[in-house]
Formats: sequence, C-alpha cells, structure tokens
Amino acid sequence: MPHNTGTTPPPIRGLHHVTAIAKDPKKNVAFYTRVLGLRLVKQTVNFDDPGTYHLYFADGAGTPGSVLTFFPWPNVARGELGAGETKATMFAITERSVPFWLRRLSALGVEHDAPVQRFDETVIAVRDHDGMRLELVASARHEGIGFAEVQGSDVPAEHALRGFAGVSLVLRSASKTIDLLTRTLGYAEVGNSDGVTRLMARGADTGQGAVMGQGAVMGRIIDVHEDQGAQRGRTGSGTVHHIAFRTKDDAEQQAWQDALAQRGLHATEILDRQYFHSIYVREPGGVLLEFATDAPGFAVDEPLATLGQELKLPAQYEGMRDALRARLPALVE
Repeated sequence: MPHNTGTTPPPIRGLHHVTAIAKDPKKNVAFYTRVLGLRLVKQTVNFDDPGTYHLYFADGAGTPGSVLTFFPWPNVARGELGAGETKATMFAITERSVPFWLRRLSALGVEHDAPVQRFDETVIAVRDHDGMRLELVASARHEGIGFAEVQGSDVPAEHALRGFAGVSLVLRSASKTIDLLTRTLGYAEVGNSDGVTRLMARGADTGQGAVMGQGAVMGRIIDVHEDQGAQRGRTGSGTVHHIAFRTKDDAEQQAWQDALAQRGLHATEILDRQYFHSIYVREPGGVLLEFATDAPGFAVDEPLATLGQELKLPAQYEGMRDALRARLPALVE
C-alpha cells in the first residue's frame, strides 16, 4: 500500500527522458552522437538484463529534459508503431537552424521529410537507422531554452538540439489520457488541429536547466493523436519503450505515487535507477509512464568532464565487470 503523504504534487515540469529500443549499439552511438550531435553521457547496462547496454544521450551536461536512452538488443526484430505508443520524439531547434539541419541530413544520407507547418512550428520528420520516428521542431520559443553545449561536436552550438520539444502519442481513444494529463498531472490544453490535441506542462522549472523566456523549458509538449482505427503496435527496434516525467525529489515522487493511486492507477514501488529514482505506471491509453527524479544525476559516479567514456555498473553487477566487458560489443570503431 502506498504511504499517504497528505500532499498534492506540483504540476509536472515536463519530460525527464525518453527510453527507446535499438538493435545495433555501435550504429546507435554513431547516429546520435555523430549525426544529431548529442553527447553519450552514460554507458551502463540494463538493470533487468545486464548482458545488454543501456545507453544515455543528452546535451553536454545530461540535463533532465534532454535525455534519450536506449536498450540496444542485437537480436530484436523491427518494431511497428501502433496505438498506445509514442509516435514521435520531438527535439527543439531554433527557426534559424532549419536550413542547417536540412543540409546536414541530406549530406549524411539520413531519411527525412520536407519541412511542414504544425501549429506555429516548422517540423522536419526524421527516421534513424532503426526507423525510429524523430522530429526536429523549430519555434521562436526555443531561442530561450538553456542547454549545455556538447564539446567537440561538429554541430555548432547555435544549431544544436536544445533538448526535447516533447513527444507525440497515438491512441485509439484520447479522452481518458487527456483527462489524466490535465486534471492530475497539470498539463493545459493549448491547441487542437487535424485531430491532434496539444498539451503543455505548466510546472515552473527552478532547478537544473532553468531558462529564460515564456514557454522555454525542455520537453513541455505532448501532442495526442486520436486514431480509433489504429492497430496495436509491436515492440521492437525503432519504438519507444516509455516516456518519463520530471519530479524534483523523492518527496515529490512519493506524492505522485499517492496521486496516481487516488486515480485508481497502480504505480510501482520506488526503484533506484542509479542516476534517478523512478516509479512506473501504465496510463489508460496503454503508454508506459515513468516519473523520475532530477537527482542524483549522471555525475554521481564519474566527473562531468568525462561522462560516458567508461562502462559504469550498478553495485549489484560490479562483480560481473570482467564477464560483462567480454560480452558487450565495442561502441566505437
């Protein structure tokens, strides 16, 4: 039984991270570092499957709201997008960066679509080597996003990905999900276009990644696509496993566990994920949600300057280090 804290959690500030499934870890690292210019901020192993990697990509400091993580499973089949899943993971760029990214994607042979307008934004749809759906979303709002530059990247800081703009979800029925996001998590409905309902997180950002300018916070947007005829998807490479919301600390996370229970949703116990503490819950539309704390962060077990350069293991797997090193493939040539 969850412990009742008697407190109401503040509205969600936005996304903490998105976790997806890949096939080849070496191709995964190459695409997200060399093509998109993100930093590999952590190489560790899957808590439930230590024989495989868990890789974390982010801005230069691993700021919550910029973190895209992957489970690379070499034998996994290609997934298929369907109802109850994340349709696209959206990265924020500035309006002046659109020509740069179109040239770069074309030069590197990356599959992408011509820009389209959605709400007040310019959107470039991109697919990675596994077919994962990404979007580069350009908006004047993104000028004020605070982010940490990735040192040594050939993507100039002025054109760098500025964390997440948000995610889009595809659902057979959207009403219960929208109700959860607005009435419980504090999102506000800010637009509707062509069957897409746009929700925006209203929580203030006062910690790492604080920004200037109205609306300029990483990962505030959730676009909900309702498609009553959508078939269930198939989990596999190129699909998102779960999305995670930011929570300030353990006390706030406990309050969220209680608030979800009051909604009739059973969240997991609080789990120590080394770099944050987490609870998980399946929302009414089928999307797996995580609530992750900002602390302790990715510098808890290695210096900020050398994040991601060495294999880091949870304490319970440290005794297996030599065996895991022998089993895990190299990440770079």
